[in-house]
Amino acid sequence: MNAAMNTFLKTWTTGTPGIKLVFEHFLTLFSKNGDVTLDFKERPGVSYSLRARHINQKNRTLFVLVDVIDDDPDNRWLSVCFYEDMITDPESRGDLVPGGLLGEDGYCFDMDDPGSASYIEARIRQAMESAGRG
Repeated sequence: MNAAMNTFLKTWTTGTPGIKLVFEHFLTLFSKNGDVTLDFKERPGVSYSLRARHINQKNRTLFVLVDVIDDDPDNRWLSVCFYEDMITDPESRGDLVPGGLLGEDGYCFDMDDPGSASYIEARIRQAMESAGRG
């Protein structure tokens, strides 16, 4: 984890209970996989973006984008986005975003309470496996 992300996590003290814990859980999930690299982009007042990439990926710079939406620091929420062809959404919980993930079609899942964490984690695991195949 880089210094900017450490600082961000230390200063994240307000907001919806449990959302920070879910973000940290996803971060741990990525960190435990030695084949995943992370990039952290800060846009205070807009979002803090965690981008996970599998080392076997050749044509894409990420397999999941986890945004902490920061338009209201007292009410931060997550937007977790995947390429459409890397996951399934059997319960139709995601929003299809044509051309919305770095110019490609994607699915985004908005989380303003931790109740959907396990469903989104299953999508993360699916995308990570797909990315690992190249």
